[in-house]
Amino acid sequence: MAGFSGGNKYFFPGIGGKEFIDFTHWLGALITCCRIIGAKDTPVRQAIDRAAAMIKTEKLAVCYVVADKGLAGMFAGPPEQAWSQAADLSARVHVRCLDRPVRRVLSVMPRMYEDIWVAAKGMYKLEPVVADKGEVIIYAPHITELSHTHGRVIERIGYHVRDYFTAQWERFREEPWGVLAHSTHLRGLGTYENGQERPRIQVSLATGIDPERCRRVNLGWRDPESIDPGAWAEQQDDDLLVAPEAGEILHRLRGGSS
Repeated sequence: MAGFSGGNKYFFPGIGGKEFIDFTHWLGALITCCRIIGAKDTPVRQAIDRAAAMIKTEKLAVCYVVADKGLAGMFAGPPEQAWSQAADLSARVHVRCLDRPVRRVLSVMPRMYEDIWVAAKGMYKLEPVVADKGEVIIYAPHITELSHTHGRVIERIGYHVRDYFTAQWERFREEPWGVLAHSTHLRGLGTYENGQERPRIQVSLATGIDPERCRRVNLGWRDPESIDPGAWAEQQDDDLLVAPEAGEILHRLRGGSS
């Protein structure tokens, strides 16, 4: 949630403590995922670079850009310089632009994603191209846990839009900010006014997580047995997008965002 990964991020929060990790993740969540992901110059990146500047020794980085399971580019030098060049290339090879929003997305998650904590990429890398009141379906029958590490906290707070937390900050301020950030990233944009939460889109899980558990954490449920990704891919049209190996490519609307 720094915009692009890599560079000084391997110092902070890579080897940073919980305080800095929570700070950077919640800062990104306040800006919102849709606005920050795939953006090069962000307040989160500025905070990371400022922290790294306090390391008083020479720093060098080798930054790789990988595409289609091969090497697309490699840049070496001071971390800020090498990262900047790699981010420019990544913006060309890892971003797909659509001309118009779609009503429904099927994000097919590879087996390397073992819980929703990491499979959330199937939401936030597709959210920008989903029309208002549309739906993202995270298809991953192999996933049975929200988070192997943070599951108890997620079960307690659920998934909510950013404003749900900020409007009730005294209630949530002592919760781990990194988990709050994950919650908003998966739930997406929306509003919370007069006690009413209105997410912009629906997020549904077609996983090994049962429907009652999905309901408790404020997510929709789809029966994974009812979904054939191959058949859905053949039915793609202007209102349906099937994303194989979702989480690898950022999707945006050409000339703007949703």
